[in-house]
Amino acid sequence: MTDRVHHTVCPGCNSGSLRSVLEVKDFSVTGHLFSLNECNECGLRFTQDAPGPDSIAPYYQFEQYISHTNTNKGLVNKLYQGVRKFTLRQKRKLIQKSSGCQTGHLLDVGCGTGAFASAMQRAGWTVTALEPDAGARNIAREQFGVQAVDSAQLYQLPEAQYDVITLWHVLEHMHQLKDVLVQLRKLLKPEGTLFIAVPNYMSYDAMAFGEYWAAYDVPRHLYHFTPRSMRALLSAHQLVVTETLPMWFDSFYVSLLSTANRSGRTDYVKAFLTGCISNLRALADTEKCSSIIYGCRQWPH
Repeated sequence: MTDRVHHTVCPGCNSGSLRSVLEVKDFSVTGHLFSLNECNECGLRFTQDAPGPDSIAPYYQFEQYISHTNTNKGLVNKLYQGVRKFTLRQKRKLIQKSSGCQTGHLLDVGCGTGAFASAMQRAGWTVTALEPDAGARNIAREQFGVQAVDSAQLYQLPEAQYDVITLWHVLEHMHQLKDVLVQLRKLLKPEGTLFIAVPNYMSYDAMAFGEYWAAYDVPRHLYHFTPRSMRALLSAHQLVVTETLPMWFDSFYVSLLSTANRSGRTDYVKAFLTGCISNLRALADTEKCSSIIYGCRQWPH
């Protein structure tokens, strides 16, 4: 493969002070190893020599990739589907509370099969849904009634249009990290709210599983965040983090997948215990949670 992305400076802060920290296997498709590098300045980790935008698609083509297939095959995916019904309600309540809007214009970037976009439409929101995968867009339309369009349309949308923009486990997949954040800021209304959810490699479950931690998910995950690196990245784009919120279920789901990565089989007891410990540690400090939702606003004028 010649279409690889090799970083000589940090894709977040442009520092040239980088170090290699881990070799992580693609457990889902190829079995290939990818190197994770870390910026010594901001702490952002990134997948070095990841497939570029023209060659990444095959790495998403497996039935268990639930955000593209909506599959419920297997116990882990059934558990995911059950939990999702609850978390969709919680996301809607969070958005209404944090944004101060009961309804409005919402942009969901990377909508997958459209479950969240559909829930917000039913709650009275006007939703624009973007998704790069054509198969996922078809499922969104056929199963959820969401007319998702290709993510390339991000740069054709009207500026200052959206009260709320959401990226649920999406930013870590986007090759043009800085360009995307510049555009999101343009699309957000001056008093609008941006919600970004990403895994946190400083969580207990991440450290417990190391290179087997499923949320590294190389090479689909191009970037790997901490609260420090996220704040630095957003600040560089005139966005400020106003709140950090936990995603409590992620520690259990990621731990289930991680046990399978490590031993070849799902260890439900080990995953449950690891998830519990991770969440207990995050009770005292949300920024230790397995995945974090960052609520962001534009810098005050």
